Amino acid sequence: MIVRDFHEIAKTDQNRVVSDANWTSVRMLLADDGMGFSFHITFLEAGSEHTFEYKNHFESVYCMQGTGSIIDLASGETHAIKPGVMYALDKHDRHTLRADTELVMACCFNPPVTGNEVHREDGSYAAPETAEA
Repeated sequence: MIVRDFHEIAKTDQNRVVSDANWTSVRMLLADDGMGFSFHITFLEAGSEHTFEYKNHFESVYCMQGTGSIIDLASGETHAIKPGVMYALDKHDRHTLRADTELVMACCFNPPVTGNEVHREDGSYAAPETAEA
């Protein structure tokens, strides 16, 4: 059984806290935990906009706090993001996520991330076997 306290990780385990342009992610589960997925709590700053395309991962995201929108860049369709809304990128969908207020999101990645990934220019993470620190 794996039991972790978000607050302890956020305070003490800088290997599991990753920040990039206007977001911070606390990685509660990573690839080396052996669960087959990773689980993160991610904070996106109010007023920020992010374009991602996880070509090598599937992601599902559940909004716990805040408001914003997600745009499917293939179709142009926009969906409101608010507490209780989940989206899943089942086709490695290229998308833009906008945070009107601070968004707090629970995220799962499959395959799991290692914790060392950084977004590449195209908004993706490298495939797990090529991800580098």
